[in-house]
Amino acid sequence: MDFDWSNHKGTGKADGWAKHSPMDDEEMLFKQVQMTAAATPGTTVWVYRCSVYAYPWYTAVRKLLDDDAYAPWFIDFKKKGPWKSTKCDKYNDPTTGEPKCSNHFHMQEQTPGYPHGDGDCAAPGCDCGKAPCGFYLWNHSSAAVVHGQTFQQWFIKDYMLNKVGQSDLVSGFFWDDFWPGPGGRFPDSVGTVASDTGLQKGDWAKITAAYHTNMDALRTQTLAAGKFAWQLMWTGGADTGVASTCPHSIVSQKGCAANLRSLCSATAPPQTRAMMYALNAKDPAKLLGVKQDLANFLLIRGKFAWLGHGWKGCSKDYPFPPEFDLDYGEPVDKVCKETAPNSGVFKREWTKATVQMDCSKWDGVITWK
Repeated sequence: MDFDWSNHKGTGKADGWAKHSPMDDEEMLFKQVQMTAAATPGTTVWVYRCSVYAYPWYTAVRKLLDDDAYAPWFIDFKKKGPWKSTKCDKYNDPTTGEPKCSNHFHMQEQTPGYPHGDGDCAAPGCDCGKAPCGFYLWNHSSAAVVHGQTFQQWFIKDYMLNKVGQSDLVSGFFWDDFWPGPGGRFPDSVGTVASDTGLQKGDWAKITAAYHTNMDALRTQTLAAGKFAWQLMWTGGADTGVASTCPHSIVSQKGCAANLRSLCSATAPPQTRAMMYALNAKDPAKLLGVKQDLANFLLIRGKFAWLGHGWKGCSKDYPFPPEFDLDYGEPVDKVCKETAPNSGVFKREWTKATVQMDCSKWDGVITWK
């Protein structure tokens, strides 16, 4: 079970953290974790953390935005407009009578608003602290030491592995988004980051490199703490690659034989890492090859593996094929094998079934013993 940041946001008359003063999304997420653990003991529960954007509805983030000493840890708007995103709220701060404004870059994608937004705030307006609500942007390359901490130290200890992250009830995380290489598109639908920040190529490259350094350190310390994260899984691609948020079937019809020759090895990623194998489906409700996906999954999987749906959008139907309810036993063969040189036919024995894929026919067959 993974709790996304937008859970219990609150729309219309329904209560939610967007209506609270100040907003307490971080605390509400942990309350959901506690409720789940109490109702279904043994459930593995993860919590959401964004690695690129800073959400002021999280208490830990809001404290930084309220303290000017932390300003170097955020990316600012470019000095001269025009800007596509607005610097100010559309309503007045009840304590000053003026709108809240910030020179730190922020956009309103999926952001609560007053009286209505993506989550509806209570009167007299949204309370994200001193700053307006929005998606802010971490400056991973900041060298500023604030109150005795570097950004990396705070990012890992006080944001990711804080009281909530270190809780025995929390098994891991979904680390969302990524910092793209210079000139790449940010993971946002508004498309304002590059134009509104005006980051130069050299600064962009510096932040990208620092982001990867910080995430490498985070991965190491998360594992050391006995936790896990979606991005630690292998979803295809490079042997040491980070898991994709939108994974695809690892073995494709076009590359079937070449894929399986590479993956039928004791040193291949499925045997050395936790693997997430996504079902082939442009729409999760329209599966395109359960038989082939299941056969390929059973051929290459190692000790830790998951077959299912990747991220394909909210409020969708994610079918559970009946083949997933069957027990294929345990693998007899450590890895799959090609039946003859260049045959394109791969086989693996399981205790209760024989699994075979004929790549030339794109035909997966599971024969019961």
